[in-house]
Amino acid sequence: MNARGPGAAPRFGLGLRRAHYDDFLTGPVPVDFVEVISENFMVDGGNPRHVLERVRRDTAVALHGVSLSVGSAHGLDDSYLKRLRALADWIEPLWVSDHVCWTRTSAHNSHDLLPLPYTREALQVVCDNVHRAQDVLGRPLVLENPSSYLAFPGDEMSEWAFIAAIAAHTGCGLLLDLNNIVVSAHNHGFAPADYIAGLPLERVRQVHLAGHTDGAIKIDTHDQPVSADTWALYAQVMPMLPGVAVMIERDDNIPPLPDMLSELGQARALAERPAHRCAVPA
Repeated sequence: MNARGPGAAPRFGLGLRRAHYDDFLTGPVPVDFVEVISENFMVDGGNPRHVLERVRRDTAVALHGVSLSVGSAHGLDDSYLKRLRALADWIEPLWVSDHVCWTRTSAHNSHDLLPLPYTREALQVVCDNVHRAQDVLGRPLVLENPSSYLAFPGDEMSEWAFIAAIAAHTGCGLLLDLNNIVVSAHNHGFAPADYIAGLPLERVRQVHLAGHTDGAIKIDTHDQPVSADTWALYAQVMPMLPGVAVMIERDDNIPPLPDMLSELGQARALAERPAHRCAVPA
């Protein structure tokens, strides 16, 4: 895992999506890295692998998964782990990331990022699974904070305390999704400032910026431009995250590449502002 330091400059990238394959193949595209959905490339051959191989010649790659299911009480899928290890050995990514969630039981895969109860028992399950994954992959995981729409009545700690404990017990890195914080803060009534203050920010390797759909409940749709609330949180947090990798994440309603690069330019501009002592939005 690439180290961060006080003098390190941030890196800026995009999610590599099918709509932009031709742009990247005819490049160059002015990004420092791309992030790809791991499961889309855990196959033998095919056009996606060909595209990724071409892109990797010139651009660093981060692998981001949606099916590891570190919260699964049945443990991890050994076959999945082996295929993920093979992909990581082939592509030599910046890091391998996934989500603090569960997606499957022993017999069923929901194909969704489902919330966990924030209890000591669930914490032990997650830590055991993270240790197992890191042993098989031969590298630290990077784990992303989720967006959520419900909380469990038996929760014993906050989400940020749960994630901080995972990092402390396993040595994993963190992927800080600021849009997810904005969404969940609205849905559950907590303050983004409390969330940020409760995390070990020195463990953050990557930042996601994305959009959501507003309403009585905010929905993490990843099909809109980055929201004003998320930009405001980003501007406050970036001085605390030297050398972090920043990415615009868009999974649906994907605009032309120049529009994505324009949004990424906004992220660069905000990150280049002099550090200032402003409070994270409450």
